[in-house]
Amino acid sequence: MSTAPVQGQRRPTKAMQRLRQMKRTTLARRITQLGFAGFIVYAAARHQLESSTGAASVDALCPFGAVETLITWVTTGTLIAKVHPSNLILGLAVLIAVVLVGNAFCGWICPLGTVQDGLWALARKLKLPQWRPNARTDRVLRYGRFVVLAVVMGASYVTGRLWFADYDPYFTIFSLHWLFQWSDALIVGVVITAVVLVASMFVERLWCRYLCPLGAVFTVLGRFSLFKIRRNAGTCTDCQLCDRPCPVGITVSKADPTVNADCIGCLDCLTTCPVKGALTLAPPMPVNRLVTSSAKAERDDMAMTGKER
Repeated sequence: MSTAPVQGQRRPTKAMQRLRQMKRTTLARRITQLGFAGFIVYAAARHQLESSTGAASVDALCPFGAVETLITWVTTGTLIAKVHPSNLILGLAVLIAVVLVGNAFCGWICPLGTVQDGLWALARKLKLPQWRPNARTDRVLRYGRFVVLAVVMGASYVTGRLWFADYDPYFTIFSLHWLFQWSDALIVGVVITAVVLVASMFVERLWCRYLCPLGAVFTVLGRFSLFKIRRNAGTCTDCQLCDRPCPVGITVSKADPTVNADCIGCLDCLTTCPVKGALTLAPPMPVNRLVTSSAKAERDDMAMTGKER
């Protein structure tokens, strides 16, 4: 008797189920990223082509503008040049989002993050070498974001304008000035952007890890977020599979119990984890409830294994 019908009805293995979940999550994130990036490009092109109608520029669509004008706004009640009230609204919206779900803005929305992800995918296809700094070097380099943040906020307050726009890779790429309004004043920004993008092919999400001033803000605020990726030490098998896909180099397998505040919420570690209940995206829970959840997950796994046998 042929076994083809039986094989066709066989329940997918855990590995197959995990792979499907990984693909679904990645696809959802890519679609979301491309959607936001496409919107920013559309808004920038419209601003360039219809500037007389007052179409919004990418400056008005960036929450970092709220950070740049913060000192001026608090001390004088006014905004620095080219900052729109919409920046404050976006800044507030992102603040609420960070308190709820951490740095998901970086992993799902930020257009510059999308560009870096695309370059990293290209680098993998080209099999370019990857630079992996040791833990101490990585920790020191991450302070670069706070240095950039301090310089940007100070210079913006002193000059009374969006000082960082001349050097910001996000603005350089998505303002489309290089396409519609080229001038020698853009050279410095273009060179900085080119260096960052090329380097991002050798260090995944280099800008996010070591230089992004908005990322520095998110790292601080992310410590207070409600929903975080949490590791259950009682369930975790220390296989370290969750460390491999992290785009910002976090050692998820060492979370105790929450992951590092630098997490960008891409969820790759969650979908990669082969043990049910070892990693979860959840608010804080009492220890006794956590133990109960762990025991329940183990019972479910044992029951599923028995059925498969």
